[in-house]
Amino acid sequence: MSEAILTFLGIYFLTYFKFIAGPVLGSAAGYSVPMTIFITVFGTMSSVFLFTLIGKKFQRVLQLKVTRKKQVFSKKNRTIVKLWRKYGEIGIALVTPLILTPAGGTLILVSFGTKKRKIYFHMLWSSLLWATFFSLTIDQILAIPFFQKLLG
Repeated sequence: MSEAILTFLGIYFLTYFKFIAGPVLGSAAGYSVPMTIFITVFGTMSSVFLFTLIGKKFQRVLQLKVTRKKQVFSKKNRTIVKLWRKYGEIGIALVTPLILTPAGGTLILVSFGTKKRKIYFHMLWSSLLWATFFSLTIDQILAIPFFQKLLG
């Protein structure tokens, strides 16, 4: 019983910072597709709630700790601003599980001044979409006989 709880909590906490960990580790742990989707979305949304609540405070602390002058207009920053201008909150939420981390995407939305309920809504549908896609895809890949032999 305690091993099952530790496995669940391990996957849950990993999805705070790396979205793809949920579908990959959930499938590897033998969870069903719905359970894998649940744990991935649950961990991601926990991270979103946490970082929307502490987002502005986290930004201020981070700015105080940075001593050297960072380049403001880096390639990464320009790409994020372009994405924001073209697609807004929806664009950031859509690419968060793929490119950014749940924490990173949330902090970007907070820094652009997006309302919390919009952040929650957009991150929820995005995490549901990508968790379903990745969970089903990984489940189908693991059903291939070659991978069953490989995994033993």
